[in-house]
Amino acid sequence: MHTWRFEAIGTVWEIETVRPVTAGERDAVGDVIDDFDQTWSRFRDDSLVTALAAAPQEVPAPPDAAAMLDLYRALSDVTGGAVQPLVGDSLAARGYDARYTMRDRGAHPAPHDWIALLAWDDAALALRAPALIDVGALGKGRLVDVVHDLLGSLGHTERLIDAGGDLRLSGGPIRVGLEHPFDATSAIGVAVVADAALCGSAVNRRAWPGQHGGLHHVLDARTGEPVRTIAAAWAIADEAMLADAAATALFFDGGPEFAARFGVEWVRMTTTGGVEWSAGTRMEVFA
Repeated sequence: MHTWRFEAIGTVWEIETVRPVTAGERDAVGDVIDDFDQTWSRFRDDSLVTALAAAPQEVPAPPDAAAMLDLYRALSDVTGGAVQPLVGDSLAARGYDARYTMRDRGAHPAPHDWIALLAWDDAALALRAPALIDVGALGKGRLVDVVHDLLGSLGHTERLIDAGGDLRLSGGPIRVGLEHPFDATSAIGVAVVADAALCGSAVNRRAWPGQHGGLHHVLDARTGEPVRTIAAAWAIADEAMLADAAATALFFDGGPEFAARFGVEWVRMTTTGGVEWSAGTRMEVFA
């Protein structure tokens, strides 16, 4: 297998293919990643979501809007509003802002009526009041799917797309360690992945000091407070966007219900060291 390694959207990507990815194909991959980033990144001054936050309006729907926001609606429904896309200002208030200041300015709950403020369909995306859209609950998974499908259309029938540990594979099987959230040198188990996607999230990945204890990127949108009960979650699904969404949902009550509804296999670890998993999962948990 040939490996292409690069950095984009703040993480390291590794793409493995049977034949090398040509220069033209690399340019095509770079273009779709930049287009996605310029649309959805709240860390860019020139992105669509930054412009909408400054001047709420209706715009033509970006290609990924309906797929991502439809799934966000399902996430919000099953978690009682804990996961929703208008959490950007909540994250920024805790210091996870566009300048990565990591300066905690206190809890800032997201709008509870986000469905009334954000409207979308295949034609248009509309924001009706100032708010900062954040697609972090599933956006990287969506982009992994986009790159995976692009390379498939270019003739790469066997391929592995890995964006900072969120991966989608056509081929396999491969074995992937489930990193212990409190000890990066060890694993709590192994996932076996073939023709599927594996995504995970952990409180140690993006964490910083806070005025009321340690802060991390998994916030409850209803309160603006970080989750304190779940330390890490992993999910296997047919597509990376769905696996990414499930891994986020599993930090909250309703996460297992979301996974069961969409046929997602999962493992999660609590902050007290307990481990839970779905029946029939392809992930082996060590004793």
